[in-house]
Amino acid sequence: MLTSLRSLLIGLWLLIVLSAGATGFLFVSFYRETTSVQAGRAQDRLASACRGIADRYAFFASGWRGPWPARTDDELRRRLTDLAQVALARAPQIEGGIWREAEGSLAYAFPTYEGTGPKTDLPAAELPTIGEVNAAAATTGRPATIERRGRSQILLLHACPLAGSTDAALTGWTMTRIAAGFGSAYDRLMIGFAVLAVTVLGSAVWLGWLLVAWSRRIARLEADLAAGHDADLPRLSPTGLPELDRLVHALNASGERLSEARRRAAGAERLAAVGRLVAGVAHEVRNPVAAMRLKAENALATADEQRRISALGFILDQIARLDRLLRDLLTMSQPREPRAEAVDLVRFLAGIVAAFSDRADAGQVTLIERLDAGAASEPPPVFDAGEIGRVVENLVGNALRHTPAGGNVALTATRRGGNLVIAVRDDGPGVPAEIRERLFEPFVTGHPDGTGLGLAIAREIAGVHNAVLHLLPSERGAHFEIELPWHNRPS
Repeated sequence: MLTSLRSLLIGLWLLIVLSAGATGFLFVSFYRETTSVQAGRAQDRLASACRGIADRYAFFASGWRGPWPARTDDELRRRLTDLAQVALARAPQIEGGIWREAEGSLAYAFPTYEGTGPKTDLPAAELPTIGEVNAAAATTGRPATIERRGRSQILLLHACPLAGSTDAALTGWTMTRIAAGFGSAYDRLMIGFAVLAVTVLGSAVWLGWLLVAWSRRIARLEADLAAGHDADLPRLSPTGLPELDRLVHALNASGERLSEARRRAAGAERLAAVGRLVAGVAHEVRNPVAAMRLKAENALATADEQRRISALGFILDQIARLDRLLRDLLTMSQPREPRAEAVDLVRFLAGIVAAFSDRADAGQVTLIERLDAGAASEPPPVFDAGEIGRVVENLVGNALRHTPAGGNVALTATRRGGNLVIAVRDDGPGVPAEIRERLFEPFVTGHPDGTGLGLAIAREIAGVHNAVLHLLPSERGAHFEIELPWHNRPS
C-alpha cells in the first residue's frame, strides 16, 4: 500500500506535536517543584500544623481554672511539650511549640527530625524571628506568617493565637525550611528543558507551516494543470519553493517539447490529409473523365444521331458532377468569412424543416422539430445563421437519405451551459463501424452516390465558427451534434 508524502509529513508533525506536549508536561512538572511553589505549599502545611497545636491546647485548657501563673513551672512546660509533640507528629519537617510573650518559649518539639536523636533545643539562630512572628500573632489576635529568603534556603514561620487560653499573650508557632534551589545543575536542567520545549514546539510550528505552504502550492499547480483546455500542457508559474520549481521547470520543458511534437505531427497529418485529398480528387476526376472519353469515342464512331445526342447529354452530366466537386473543394479550402448576428431559433429551425418537408413527405419520413425551453430564453444566440444552417442542412439531408419509410428524423435545439447544441437524430441503420473513425475525412462516405465531402465541409465550417461537430454513440440510427458558444465570436 503506497503512502503519500503528505501523509508521512503529517505523521511526522503529529509525532513532533506529541513530543512537544510531553516536553511541556515535564517542564510544567518541574516548574511546580520550584521554590516559589514549594513555599506556598509549605505555608499551607505550617498553618495546618499550627491549628493542630491550637486545637490540642484548647482541649488541654478546657478544665483550666484561674489565671496563668506568672512563672510557668517545669511540669506545665513538660505537659505543653508533650502536647506539641503529639500535634506535630504527622507534620514532616515541621518544628514548633508554644510561646508566651513574657517568658518566651514554653514548649518546643520537632518529632520528625531526621538527626541522630530527638531534637529538644530551640534553634538559637532563628529565635529572634520566632519571637517576632509570635508577637505579631499575639498583638493582632490573628495568625501571622514570616518568610525569610536566603541564598540556599527559605525560612518560613507561622504563629496563631491559642483559643481558650487564660493568657491572651499565649501563641502556638510552627517553622520549616525549604531549599532555595538545587544549585547550578538544577538551573542547567531547567534551561535545557526550556530550550528543548521551545525547539520542539518551534519544529512543530515550522513543519505545520511547511505542510500548509506545500499543500497550497501543489493545489495551485493542480488548478493550473486542470485549467488547460487543449491537449498541450499549460505554462506553469514558479511557486517560490526550489524543489517544486525544479518540477515546474521540468513540466514546462516537457510541455514545450510536447507542443513542438504536436506541431510536427499536425504538419505531417496535414500533409497526409493533402495526399489523401489529392488521391481522392484524382479518383473522382478520373472516373467521369474516363467515362466521358469512352462516350465521346463511341459517339464519333457511330452514325446514329440519337446515340450522339445521348452521349453529349451524359458528358454534360459528368461535367456538372465535376463542377459540383470543384465547388465543394473550393468551399472546403476557402470558407466564407463568418457574419455573426442574433438568430431567432424558432425561425431558424422552421426554415430548415420547410426546406426538407417535401423530401421528407416523398420518402414517408416524419421530420420532427423541437426547441427546448432553455434554448428559447433571452437574449437570443449569436452566430452566422447562413453557414451554421449549411451544416445543419447537410446533417438533415444525410439523415433523410438514410432513414427508411415510416421512420423519424428529429431536429432539436437546446442550451447546455453557455453553449447552443443543435442535434440531428434519425432511425436509419447508423454509421458503419469501418468508416466511423474517418467519417469527417474527405471522400469518406457510406452512400454509393455521395462524394464524401459533405461532412468534411460541415466540420470545416464548424471549426471556423468555434463550434464542434461530432458523432455520438446511439443504439439506433445516427446521432450528430453541433455545439457552439451561445454568443459566438468566430475566429
